[in-house]
Amino acid sequence: MKASTSPITVTSAQQPPRSGAAIRLAFLDFYTARGHRLVPSASLVPDDPTVLLTIAGMLPFKPVFLGQKQRPANRATSVQKCIRTNDIENVGRTARHHTFFEMLGNFSFGDYFKEQAICWAWELSTEVFGLDPQRLVASVFREDEEATAIWTGTVGLDPHRVVPMGEAENFWSAGPTGPCGPCSELYYDLQPEKGDEDIKLEDDERFIEFYNLVFMESNRNADGILTPLANKNIDTGMGLERMARILQGKPDNYETDLIYPLMAAVAQRSPLENYFAASPDQQTSLKIIADHSRAVTHLVADGVTSSNLGRGYVLRRLIRRAVRHGHLIGIREPFLEPLVDVVVQLMASAYPRLRQREDVVKRELQQEELRFLDTLGRGEKRLGEILMTRPKQISGGQAFELYDTHGFPLELTVEIACEHGLGVDREGFAAAMETQRQQARAAAVNVDPACGGVTESLAAKLGATPFTGYQQLDDESEVVALVVNGAAVQQAHHGNATVQVGLSRTCFYGESGGQVGDRGVLLSTTTSGQAMKMIVEDVQKVDGLVMHKGRLESGVLSLGDVVTARVDRSCRRRAQVHHTATHLLHEALKRVVDPGISQAGSLVDFDRLRFDFNCPRPVTASEMERMESLINGWILDARSLEVSQMSRAEAKTRGAVAMFGEKYGDVVRVVDVPGVSMELCGGTHVNNTAEIGLVRLVAESGVASGVRRIEAVAGPAVLTYIKPRDQACRELGERFKAQPTEIVARVEALQTELKHASKALAASREALALAKAVALIPQARSHGEFQLLVQRLDGVEPAALQTAGQALVDQLGPGAAVVLAGESSPGKVSLVAGFGPQVVARGLKAGALIGALAKGCGGGGGGRPNLAQAGGRQPEKIDAVLTAGRARLAQALGQSPPADPQPQRRKSAKSAGKTPSAG
Repeated sequence: MKASTSPITVTSAQQPPRSGAAIRLAFLDFYTARGHRLVPSASLVPDDPTVLLTIAGMLPFKPVFLGQKQRPANRATSVQKCIRTNDIENVGRTARHHTFFEMLGNFSFGDYFKEQAICWAWELSTEVFGLDPQRLVASVFREDEEATAIWTGTVGLDPHRVVPMGEAENFWSAGPTGPCGPCSELYYDLQPEKGDEDIKLEDDERFIEFYNLVFMESNRNADGILTPLANKNIDTGMGLERMARILQGKPDNYETDLIYPLMAAVAQRSPLENYFAASPDQQTSLKIIADHSRAVTHLVADGVTSSNLGRGYVLRRLIRRAVRHGHLIGIREPFLEPLVDVVVQLMASAYPRLRQREDVVKRELQQEELRFLDTLGRGEKRLGEILMTRPKQISGGQAFELYDTHGFPLELTVEIACEHGLGVDREGFAAAMETQRQQARAAAVNVDPACGGVTESLAAKLGATPFTGYQQLDDESEVVALVVNGAAVQQAHHGNATVQVGLSRTCFYGESGGQVGDRGVLLSTTTSGQAMKMIVEDVQKVDGLVMHKGRLESGVLSLGDVVTARVDRSCRRRAQVHHTATHLLHEALKRVVDPGISQAGSLVDFDRLRFDFNCPRPVTASEMERMESLINGWILDARSLEVSQMSRAEAKTRGAVAMFGEKYGDVVRVVDVPGVSMELCGGTHVNNTAEIGLVRLVAESGVASGVRRIEAVAGPAVLTYIKPRDQACRELGERFKAQPTEIVARVEALQTELKHASKALAASREALALAKAVALIPQARSHGEFQLLVQRLDGVEPAALQTAGQALVDQLGPGAAVVLAGESSPGKVSLVAGFGPQVVARGLKAGALIGALAKGCGGGGGGRPNLAQAGGRQPEKIDAVLTAGRARLAQALGQSPPADPQPQRRKSAKSAGKTPSAG
C-alpha cells in the first residue's frame, strides 16, 4: 500500500496517551482547544420518556437535534457514560461487548460539517493518539461521494482503504421520520499484513471500529422523502474502551487498565490464582462480573434501586448475573460491595458522583446480593433434596419449580446436575414457563403493549389516582390493580417477593417533585375472618397512577378488595419538614449567593434533603453560615403556610417559582411561605415553619460543571445528625483534657509535632539505608568498564531504597549497574534499578529491567532509563529474582554471568539489631 499523505500539521511532539484516563482527557482537550464547550456526562437515567436508560453519547443532545431545545453552544464535547443490555449475552464472550461503556463525542449544531469533522477525526487519531495511518480504514455511505472525496483527497487516505457500505451500516436516523444522514466510521486494522484487497470490515478479528461520524444533513417525512435540513449537524462517538484496547495493545477491551483491575480483584476473592491462570469459561465469568460491577455502581449512583420493573429490573438482573458468575468461579461470600471501592478508585476522577454516593451504592448492592445469595441457598437445598431421590434427570417441572419458587437460575441447575452426571429437561422447563405466562396473561387485565411496561399500561387504562393525603393519613379504598413479578394478576399471596398495588384513591404520597413516597400499611379482613397486612415500603407515581410497593406480611389480596390505607405519620412528618426546608433553602440561596440561582434537582427524604442548583462557583463557608441563620430565623418567625390552587397564568403573575422537572397543568398548586417564598409544588408541607424546629446545612459540593449541591437535615433528623458528633467531641475533650473550643488547637499542635517527627524519622531511615548501601560496595563486581552490584537489602522503605540505589550509582561511577531488592514490610517487596550513563548508552533501560524483575515477585513497575522502581507481593521469590537480574545484566553487558555471591538474607527477629561476631 502506498504511504498516506495528509496535509494536517502535527500539533504535539508528546508521546500518545496510553491509559484510559489519559485518553479521555486527551480527547476532551483536543476538542475544547478547538472551540467546543465541555458538557459533563448526563445521568444514566435520561430526561427522555422514550428510552429507559442513556444508551448513546448523543442522547442528551437529542432534543437539540430534533429542534425541541435551543443548542447549548455551536460546538460541544463530552464523555458520556452509557448502558446497553440488548447484547448482554455477548458480554464477556467477545472482545468488545459491554453493558456499561464510555462514549467520547464531539458535536456541531449547525456549525462545522463533514470536512472539518473528518479532518479533526484524522488528526486526533494519527497525531494525538499516534495511530499508524497505514492501519486505518474508513467506511462511508455508498452514495456519499463528498465524504469519499474528503477521505481520499483532503486527508490523503488510500482509496483502497475507503470502503463504501449500505444504508443498514452507514446511514443514521433517529426513527422512521425526522433528522437523518450518512455516517463514516474509522476502523483500526489488527492484521495489516493481509493487504488492501477485498477488505471486509465485518471481520471482528481483523478490524476494530472505534470512531463514528454522523453527518445529520436531511429530514425524512412520513412518505420517506428526504429534504435538506436548514442546519446541518455533526454527531460523533468514539468508544473509550476500544481506543484503550488499541493504544494499550491488548487482545480485548477487558484487559485494559479501565477494566482489568476489577477482574484481578474478583480473582483474588475467588479460588482462582489470577485471571491468566483461569480457564476460558472462568475468564468469561471474570469479564462479566467486572463489566456488570461498573454498570451497577453507576446505576445506583444515579438513583436507580433494585426492583422488578423498568430500570430497577435492569439493575437487579445485572446484580444477579454478576453474583451467579461469582458462584460459578467458586465465590460463596458477598463480593460486590468491595468491588465498589475498585470502581470508585478507577472512575471517580471522571465521575465525582461515584464517591459522593459510595455509601449508598455499597448498601444497595450488599442488600441485593445478600437477598440473592439467600435465594441461591434455598434453591441449592431444594435441588439437593431432588438429587437425593436419584432421578435419571432433572425434570422440566422440577427445574421450573426451582426457578419460579426459589428464584434459582436454570443455568445453575444445569451446572449442578452436570456435576452429578445428570441432564435437565430444558424443553420441559420451557413448556412450564410458557404455561405460567399463559396463566398470567389470562389473569391480567387487558393492557396495551404499545404503552410500554405493565404499570404504564395500567396507568393508561385506569388513569390518575385521586390523592386524599393532603387532608388525611387514613383512608378506605378499593384495589384496582395488582402486579406480581412484573405481571398484572388477580390475586397476590403472602410469600410473593414484591407486590405492587393500585387503589381507587390513596392518602399515600407517590414519589414526585423530589419527595420520596410515603411508608405505611394496607389492612383488610376477609369475610372468613382472615387478616391481610401489607407493609408499604415505597410508593411510586407512573403517569398519575400511584402504585404501592411492598410485601404481604399475612393473608391474600385480591382485585376488588376494600383495604384501609394507613400512612406512617412519623415518616410523613419528617418528609414534610424536609420539603418545606427545601423551599426555605432555595430562597436563602437567592438572597445570600445570587438572585439568579435556579434549581437543578432535589431530593426530599425522611432523614435529609439535597438541593442541586446552577451556580458557577462554590458557596463559601461564611455564606453557608448566613443562609443557615436566615433559614432558622424564618423558622423562629413561625410563619403559617398558605396553600392554594390557581391558574398557571395567575401563579406566574404572582411570582410563583416552578420547580425543576415538574409538569404542570392549567390549574396549579401554590405553596406560599408569606414574605419568604412562593413555589408551584404538589408535595406535602408543614402548616407552620415552627414545626420544622431547626435546619442544619451539612455539606456543599460540586456535582457537574456549573452545578452545585447542598445537603441538609431538618427537624428530628438534626438530633440524629448531631448526637454522634457531640459524642465524638466529648470523647476527644476527655482524651485531650480540653474544652470543646480548645480541641482544634490541640489537634493542630499534635499534627505539627507528628509532621516534624515524621520528617526526622524519614531522614533517619534514609541515612540508615545509605549506610547499608555503602556497606554493599565491596560486593560490586567489575566486568570490563562496568561495575555490577545486585544485592538484597531488607527493611528499607521504597523511597529510601531509591535514594540508596542512586547513591550507589554515584559512588560506583558511570559504568555502574545497580539492582537492589528487599522486603520493605511484611509481604511487600521493593525493587530499584540504577544505571550509570555508560550502561544506558549500551542500550539498557532501568525501567524495562525492573518491570520484568518485578513480575517475578508478583508485581510491576517502571521508570526512567537511568533509575526505576517497582514493587511486588511475593518476598519468598526475591533471591530468585536477583539471581535472574544478575544473569540478565551480565549477559547484556557482554559477559558471562558471574558466580553468585552469598545473598544477604533477612535477619530473624531474634538476631535483628545484634552486632555480628568478628569471626
